[in-house]
Amino acid sequence: METLQRTANRGSLSTGYDIDNSLKIEGGAAERMQRASESIGTPTSTKIATISLWVKRTELKSSGNNFCWLGNAGAVTSFIGFNDDCLRWISDVSNAGVLKSDAVFRDTSSWYHIVFAFDTTQSTASNRIKAYVNGVQITSWSTETYPNQDNVIGIYETNMSHYIGWEDSSAQAGYFADVYLIDGQQLAPTEFGEFDSDTGIWIPKAYTGTFGDEGYYLDFEDSSSLGADVSGNSNNFANLYNITAADQATDTPTNNFCTFNPLSTFAGNFVVSEGATKIQQSSGNSGYKTHCATIGVTVGKWYAEFKAGTGWGQGSVGVNQLENSKNWEEGYIGQYSNSTAIGMGYMNDGQFARNGGTGAIGSTYTAGDIIGIALLINSDGTGFMGMHKNGTWQNSQDPSSGTTGMLGLYYGNPLPDGMFHTFAVTTRHDNGPWLANFGGYPGFTISSGNSDANGYGNFEYAVPTGYYALCTKNLAEYG
Repeated sequence: METLQRTANRGSLSTGYDIDNSLKIEGGAAERMQRASESIGTPTSTKIATISLWVKRTELKSSGNNFCWLGNAGAVTSFIGFNDDCLRWISDVSNAGVLKSDAVFRDTSSWYHIVFAFDTTQSTASNRIKAYVNGVQITSWSTETYPNQDNVIGIYETNMSHYIGWEDSSAQAGYFADVYLIDGQQLAPTEFGEFDSDTGIWIPKAYTGTFGDEGYYLDFEDSSSLGADVSGNSNNFANLYNITAADQATDTPTNNFCTFNPLSTFAGNFVVSEGATKIQQSSGNSGYKTHCATIGVTVGKWYAEFKAGTGWGQGSVGVNQLENSKNWEEGYIGQYSNSTAIGMGYMNDGQFARNGGTGAIGSTYTAGDIIGIALLINSDGTGFMGMHKNGTWQNSQDPSSGTTGMLGLYYGNPLPDGMFHTFAVTTRHDNGPWLANFGGYPGFTISSGNSDANGYGNFEYAVPTGYYALCTKNLAEYG
C-alpha cells in the first residue's frame, strides 16, 4: 500500500503527453453514460480484454462506490469500483469471482490509474485477472476468487451494457479520464503509462496499440459529445444520463487542480459534492467549521473564486495554514491566536479575522455573491491576501500592481518556515453551501470566462496580473 501511495499521480509540468479533459461524475445525481447492449457487437474475444482508466476520487463512502459498472437490467452485473475504499472487481456471472484489495485508496488530492487485464484462457488462476494501480500490480487481496478457466468475462455477457458511473446515490463520484477498453488483449499498464525518470511518479502516455472490434477510447474532449469513442471504432457511449457539456473538466492526470478535501477532521459534518467544488455542513447545528483545499503552497501568487450558494447565510472565505488541522478546523478562519492556526478570513459581515483579531475591511456579502481571493506568499516568507466582491477589490486593493491594501498574514511577519497555506472556507450550521472555482471545474455557472496568463482556469472575473490557478503545471513554474 505504501508503494502505491508514493506513486500517486499529482500531475507534472511536462510528460510528453497531455490529457486535456476529464469527465466529472456525481453519484448522488445519478450521472452516468451508457453504451447500450444493443449497440455491442461480436467481440474479438469474449475471454480476453483490458480496461484502463484514470480516476480522481472526490467522495469517500463505505460501500457501493462503483466507477465502472458493466451490467444489464436484470440480476447479472459485473463492475469495478471502490468498496470500503478498497479496489474491488466483482461479477455475478456464473463462476466469475470477486477480488477486493487489502490496500485502501483514500487520496482525494491525486489521480489513480486503474488497469484490469483479463484472460480467462490462462491455466494459472491468478493470471486470469491482473489489476494494477499506478503501474504497480496488486498481489494482496482480502477477497480473492478468480473466474473458472475459459469463462466468458462479464464485459461480454449476453445483454450486457457498459456504463461509466452508476444510477444511484452509492455510486462513485469524481473525475474520469483516458478510458480504454481493449478487446482481445491482456495488456500491462506500461501500454498506458510510465514512471517519470526524474520523480518516479506514474504518469500517462499515449496508447499506440490496436483496440479490437469492440474496444473504445473515451477522451471527453468534445463537450457536445462526451461519450464519443475516438478509437476509430465509433463504439460510442450514446446514452448520457444527467450529463451535460458543463460536466467536462480540465482537472486531469497531467494537470491536477486544487479541490476541497473530504479528509478533514470533521468530514462527517460536511457534504462534499460536484467534483469536490461544493461544500455544505450536513443537517444539525455543529457551529463554525473551517475547510481547506487539497493543494498547499509556500510561495507564489494564486487565485480562486467562491460563490455563496442558495440558502447561504453566514461564514467566511480566505486562506489558512494546512498543518495542525485540529487547531483550527473547529472554528472560523483566523479565530485563533497562535502559530499553529495562521489564517485570514473575509467574513460575510464585512469584517476580516486574523490570528484572533477582527476589523472592518470591506462590503458585506450574501447568497449569490462571488468572492475572489488572491493569495501572495513572497520568497522572504511574508504573506498577503486580497479579496474582491463581484469583481470589486475591497479596501482599494489592486493585487495586479502590488500589496497596497492587502491584508498581511501573520501580522505581516514572515510565516513559519515551510508552512503550507491554501484557500479555505468557513461554514456555520447547515445554512447553505460554498461553491468553489479553483480552475479545473467550476462549482457554479460561469457567464463570462477568464483564464490565467497560462490559459488555465475558467473564472467569472479577471485573474489579477501575475496570479495563477492552483494546479500542478502552474506549481511547477511558480510554486
